[in-house]
Amino acid sequence: MSVGLLAVVDDILSAAMKASAKAAGVVIDDAAVTPQYVQGITPARELPVVGKIALGSLANKFLIIIPAALLLTAFAPWVLPYLLILGGAYLCFEGAEKVLEWFGVQHGHADEGDRDEKKLVLGAVRTDLILSTEIMLISLANLEAGLDIWTTLAILAVIALLMTGVVYGAVALLVKIDDIGLKMAKNPVQRVRHTGTRIVRSMPAVFRFISILGTVAMLWVGGHLVLVNLGEVGWHFPVDILHAVEHALESAGAVIVWIVDTIISAIAGLALGLLIVGIVLGIGRMLGKKPSFHEGEESPADVHV
Repeated sequence: MSVGLLAVVDDILSAAMKASAKAAGVVIDDAAVTPQYVQGITPARELPVVGKIALGSLANKFLIIIPAALLLTAFAPWVLPYLLILGGAYLCFEGAEKVLEWFGVQHGHADEGDRDEKKLVLGAVRTDLILSTEIMLISLANLEAGLDIWTTLAILAVIALLMTGVVYGAVALLVKIDDIGLKMAKNPVQRVRHTGTRIVRSMPAVFRFISILGTVAMLWVGGHLVLVNLGEVGWHFPVDILHAVEHALESAGAVIVWIVDTIISAIAGLALGLLIVGIVLGIGRMLGKKPSFHEGEESPADVHV
């Protein structure tokens, strides 16, 4: 490989790492949201299902998000905020529906027997589409100005592969860590055996926490998307309040600012999500139907190992 080509590859990798750094929070959200879709299926199907979701995520990025982002950025950049508002509203809707389930409010019929793997994958890939869209758009916005389309495409492709590998590698580890614990619990070395036993015993609580974190992440990311992009389309009041709170807390440090920003975004996301759930249920009642919001994923209240 020539020195010139190596330099180009190095520049692309460096630009990809720099551009994707600000999307790290959404990557964590994506990794937290996904495991709830895999809980409850048979252990033999966990990794194949994660693999299907990962392939769906790559399809989202390479067949939909990257081409659409490049085209819209070039010809209709004003459309992007509206798409992000719609995506954020959908995340708020899903998050609010799960919060209602925590309090015993069920919509539609509960799953019976084995979970529907096809619906599970479709639901996870659909949620991934929204989170991946934000990851790629944040990365695109942080690229240096003046790059040609092929360099931009190469950088976005590297980001797409990197982020998908990180997210679904972490998900695969999370869903199989209980099996690792079981193998360790059978080890003849006492210390290893005790560690494995502790891992196995802790997994129900870990997955319950991850599932709750995933729901909160939906509300946080969805609410933040809506608040910020409402400002982009002309309604500045919601995001002005958010910025005013952030400015007032600057002296308390970046961590406090981030925590308060997250809480406000999550509360706004929950309020919007509950409104959408109410509208959907109201329309369904008018039409004599009872909408089912389940896509194969488990409710955080029902997570088990």
